[in-house]
Amino acid sequence: MRVGLLPTEGGGTYRFVILFLASIGILISALPVIVVTIMSFSASEYSSFPPTEFSFRWYFEVLQLFTNEDPSSAQSVVDSTITSLLVAFLVMIISTLVCVPLAYALARSGRNLREGMELLFTLPLVFPLVMLGIAFLLIAESLQLDLGIWRIAIPHIALVLPFVLRNCLSAMNGISVEIEEAAISLGASPLRAIWDVVIPLMKAGILAGLIFALIISFNEFTVTFFMYTIDVSTLPIWMYSRTVSSLDPATLALSVFIIVVDVFLVLLVDKLIAGRGNLF
Repeated sequence: MRVGLLPTEGGGTYRFVILFLASIGILISALPVIVVTIMSFSASEYSSFPPTEFSFRWYFEVLQLFTNEDPSSAQSVVDSTITSLLVAFLVMIISTLVCVPLAYALARSGRNLREGMELLFTLPLVFPLVMLGIAFLLIAESLQLDLGIWRIAIPHIALVLPFVLRNCLSAMNGISVEIEEAAISLGASPLRAIWDVVIPLMKAGILAGLIFALIISFNEFTVTFFMYTIDVSTLPIWMYSRTVSSLDPATLALSVFIIVVDVFLVLLVDKLIAGRGNLF
């Protein structure tokens, strides 16, 4: 028997309240995106809401920024974007290499050890990002080493580990130990059973973790603000530098491009978590 998710007892009051609260939540979540998107189509030299005229002026401006060198910036938008992508790629690879074997070990270990390790890896989420940025800055300065791009990549890895680990753990929870035992009983070594049986079954969780790592690392600003240098800067830092004195409408148009890509990636994650286990 099918049970309705929104029952209509009491004259539909319950259904109305649920829909009302859901609408308020969606509006609050989407309102900044809606405002930024509308303002990005403004034809005015200065940003204002609501715009008096509409055009694609600032979208063409973004294209020019990527094709022509900008003498007003210490680092070009192209260099900043490449740095962001390179950092995100490193973060994705390293966090996955750490979290996949860790998720397997935790899933096959005792409950106390698992809960303790999960709590440990969740610590970056409960620390204020400002204090986390200051802590990493003090560590980097005390080492007195030229870390280059790793100066930004290492803090990002710490930030994304909880998300990647939870996705990998969720995938491992659905893999029974009997499946490994069956593979071993058929002649596979324990490592072979993990590589040929467990890893493919974890594919959905691993891919979801990779996408989360990409989104979080590419968009991270607070911790990066403490760690960037003149030579190593990311796209969010470049966008911030364009809005310090006055809001540059071109950054709004660039934000819309980033939002579209992020939404597409989130939809991929939703598809993966839904249980399909593949991207297409």
